[in-house]
Amino acid sequence: MGFDRRAWRDRFAPNYAQKLLLLAAVPMVLAVAAIAVVVAVQSRALAEREIQSLETQLIEAKKDELRNYVTQARNGFYFIYGSASPTDQEAKDRVKQILSAMIYGEEGFFFVYDYDGTNLVSPRQTDMINQNWRGLTDSTGTPVVDEFIDIARRGAGYHTHLWPKPSTGEEAEMITYVTSFPSWQWAVGTGVFIDDVIASVAAARAEVQARIQRTFLAIGGITLAALMLVFVSGMVLNLRERRLADAKLKALAQRVIDAHEEERGRVARELHDGISQILVGVRYALDNARRRLTRSETDQAVGALDAGIENLGQAITEVRRISRDLRPGVLDDLGLGPALKTLIDEFAERTGLDIEFTTVPFRNRLDQEAKIALYRIAQEALTNIERHSGATRVRIDLRGHTGGATLRIEDNGRGLPVGDRSSPGLGLRNMQERMEQLDGQLRLVPVAPPESGTVIEARLPLSHLLPPDRPAPIAKAAE
Repeated sequence: MGFDRRAWRDRFAPNYAQKLLLLAAVPMVLAVAAIAVVVAVQSRALAEREIQSLETQLIEAKKDELRNYVTQARNGFYFIYGSASPTDQEAKDRVKQILSAMIYGEEGFFFVYDYDGTNLVSPRQTDMINQNWRGLTDSTGTPVVDEFIDIARRGAGYHTHLWPKPSTGEEAEMITYVTSFPSWQWAVGTGVFIDDVIASVAAARAEVQARIQRTFLAIGGITLAALMLVFVSGMVLNLRERRLADAKLKALAQRVIDAHEEERGRVARELHDGISQILVGVRYALDNARRRLTRSETDQAVGALDAGIENLGQAITEVRRISRDLRPGVLDDLGLGPALKTLIDEFAERTGLDIEFTTVPFRNRLDQEAKIALYRIAQEALTNIERHSGATRVRIDLRGHTGGATLRIEDNGRGLPVGDRSSPGLGLRNMQERMEQLDGQLRLVPVAPPESGTVIEARLPLSHLLPPDRPAPIAKAAE
């Protein structure tokens, strides 16, 4: 059994309601995604500024600490340096001994280089003592000893570089504060490793990234919950609307069937009660005339033929009436006003009711659907008046106006009970559906006491009025 791609696509293709749901959900998802991106960018930028501020504060604290160390050390032996000459070797040795003993913390120490680059003091890395380290750089190529000497020549300052940690021998980032003993041409300083600061900054950045990820997850969860809520609500609404639509469709289909059956029954009754009996009379007259002609009773045969011809004329008239009721030709040929006038005249002649018909000429023409709808409403209303109202007087008014067109039918009959207005019959439902299809309105209003009767008012919007016909050009008229 082969794979039916079309059946699979038709089965899982989204319907109209699902497409509307997607159309509503996609902008929401895009908006939430944009909000999430903006929140993430702003949060990261704010956190980065805070981290940089924290890093600056920590480093400045380290620098202040270094400057205090050097200041305290200098104060400790300044009484020696201040009174010694540049060639006083004994004073230099005493100061070197003092600096060599000044070890603090796990990694802290003081160092001394002369301006030529020779290391004079390095208590934690003694293998460097009495060696010239001009040109020494760290693993990134940053000058170290040369920069110490340059800073000392300028007076004092800081230098950031990599340096092996005495405890492990591995390079780590270090901030060094260097000051000068100018008369001895010494560069004296100490440094502090800032790997703890770097670790703190890295931890802060990691925490920021984790917070951003948690924010994304929270926004994603809220969005997913909102989408699920929209989806479930849409599905429930879709199912409910589908049930209502199915029920309305079934009711409409049943009304259409009832209307067809009623129309068929009416046509059948008219054919049976009218044309069928007339044609039976015609056959009887023709048969009678044939018998009389056979017996050479000429005068009686002529009378029978005359009766048959008369009955045949009545049948033709009845066929025309039924055809006109089904589809009046005058409606297409002359318009709604003449068609209603013909319908009303025939109704008045058949029922003997007092009917008054007034109309105002239309500035614009009604379209075909509007003409048929108003004609059928008038036809149905007159039928209901004849069958149910017991009215003696009917007033019909048709007019066009700036808002569209209005057909008003008023009678003085028994009126429409409240129950019938709330649950209208098939004829009234047909009227209402015709007006709803044309975006019009149908109002059933009882006549105010002490009078009795019912007013049916059908209003069509201006959209169903066409501009008047323009006169044909002379050349085309001549054709």
